[in-house]
Amino acid sequence: MDKPHTSSQTLDFCKSRRAAEHIAELSDRRNSGVLLAVADAIETRSTELLDANARDLERMDESDPKYDRLLLTPERIAAIASEMRAVAALPSPVGVELERRQRPNGMLIRKVTAPFGVIGVIYEARPNVTFDVFALCFRAGSSVVLKGGHQAADTNRKAAAIIRDVLKAEGVDPEALCLMPDTHEATAAMLEARGLIDLIIPRGGRGLIDFVRENARVPVIETGAGVCHTYFHTSGDIATGTSIILNAKTRRVSVCNALDTLVIDRSRLAVLPALCYALADKQVEIYADEEAYQALQGAYPYLHHATEEDFGREWLDYKMSIHTVADLGEAIEFINAHGSRHSESIVAENKEASAEFLRCIDAACVYANVSTAFTDGAQFGLGAEIGISTQKLHARGPMGLREIVTYKYLITGAGQTRP
Repeated sequence: MDKPHTSSQTLDFCKSRRAAEHIAELSDRRNSGVLLAVADAIETRSTELLDANARDLERMDESDPKYDRLLLTPERIAAIASEMRAVAALPSPVGVELERRQRPNGMLIRKVTAPFGVIGVIYEARPNVTFDVFALCFRAGSSVVLKGGHQAADTNRKAAAIIRDVLKAEGVDPEALCLMPDTHEATAAMLEARGLIDLIIPRGGRGLIDFVRENARVPVIETGAGVCHTYFHTSGDIATGTSIILNAKTRRVSVCNALDTLVIDRSRLAVLPALCYALADKQVEIYADEEAYQALQGAYPYLHHATEEDFGREWLDYKMSIHTVADLGEAIEFINAHGSRHSESIVAENKEASAEFLRCIDAACVYANVSTAFTDGAQFGLGAEIGISTQKLHARGPMGLREIVTYKYLITGAGQTRP
């Protein structure tokens, strides 16, 4: 039997349901215009956002890997506004005809995209998610119930207030965005809201995702946790490998597409110091298996012996592990065993090896001679993303607009009855 909701929580979700019905009635031009108005407000009220963010940052240790995720800067706020405008400019994903077939009796069957209705998103210290998720859900015709982490409480409240102020000014139901309290009780209410919330998407670490999956009575799409590998094949080019490893590891260490483990063929261990040289400038700590440790000893300053726990680990920090393999087959086996089905890459000049890697690796995004840092909705041309799905049902990889709609069948005829 479902656990009961408190009356206030049920009321919030019912308001979200009514708002979703309102959003579905908006014209495409009106929908887009609201998002453009929110983008303008983000910029004009950026000082308010920065002040709220500063209060959150004061409560967090700067050495915490989540600090960078939480941090807002004028440049990041400008990027958030820009991404919202990019979403507003994308074609509406609602009402798109996917298939049509005419039956022998004259009945016309059309498969057409439709909004989910109410989408719930539970996330951690990423205040940009508040804006990104709202933009995507609103453009896709759905209202959104958000539950952020306590680390970003002030920033999220200010972001939600800005959005709701614009909705009111534009004559749109402000319950299109509902920000829940940052409490465990609010999370539980969302996970149990069958019939009120249509879909839950967790964005965060493995602990959050596991908790949501194991406790939700609402359908869930898993996103977030990224244990990412780069494999340096025996045919790999050193310059290409050095550039990809540096970018994947250090561009932003706190994001899910960052490199966690370098896998290298035993035959190329002699070039490992060259591959890792640039990482020393960023003070990246390397946890190497015995063979890789021997290859780096004396040539790399931040070196440690790896333990088994250092593989299959999402570091979210200036840290990574290195594992040595005999060949391509062993590399594929290791990555499939230790990855999170997020993003994996091979550095290889041998086209047959690259093709086998692309075919055999079980992940949402598989790269050949490209940094895993590109696993991002904007980089894929999808606009902002709601997350990276690591599962195989409904959506996989970056979840842009097209991935956060469902579909329905529309059947028209002229009085047909079934014999």
